Amino acid sequence: MATGNRTVRRQTYRQNPSNVRQMYVYGNTVTKPAYEPKRHAPETQRPQRASRQVRKNRRQAMHISKAYVVFMAAAAILMLVVCVNYVQLRSEITSRSKNISAMQTELAQMREENNTRYNVIMDSVNLDEIRTKAMNELGMVYANKDQIVEYDNPAGDYVKQYENIPEDGVLASSKKVQE
Repeated sequence: MATGNRTVRRQTYRQNPSNVRQMYVYGNTVTKPAYEPKRHAPETQRPQRASRQVRKNRRQAMHISKAYVVFMAAAAILMLVVCVNYVQLRSEITSRSKNISAMQTELAQMREENNTRYNVIMDSVNLDEIRTKAMNELGMVYANKDQIVEYDNPAGDYVKQYENIPEDGVLASSKKVQE
């Protein structure tokens, strides 16, 4: 048990089967054993002298030729140019994306405004009032069945009438259009 700064240790000796006494220490501090294990000192080795060929190869490996320096400088400049172009392209793409987003927002606002105006106009038109005014004030009447002529117009979706519609109801006279 520890009381204050002191540690109480209890030492007991036990005998193991080989009749050697061992000491057990209980507590929070353990003393160093009285003996130190032997350490094997590393054998001092003299550095071996390298052969002449090995020294020559090492010197050649440390030597940098002018052609290698020029090649590395050109490669570094090329890499720098490629990196600058890449950064410019990325910034251009980013600015275009922002521009597209702004235009899409503007288009959505214009469509919403257009739909709102269209709905206001359609709500302001009363078809019953127009029919009543056309029949009573302007004297218009519905067409009879014999006045209605149906026709096919394969050339387009609308007709500009400069002459009378033929009796067979076909406006185009070209064979290619009729087929």
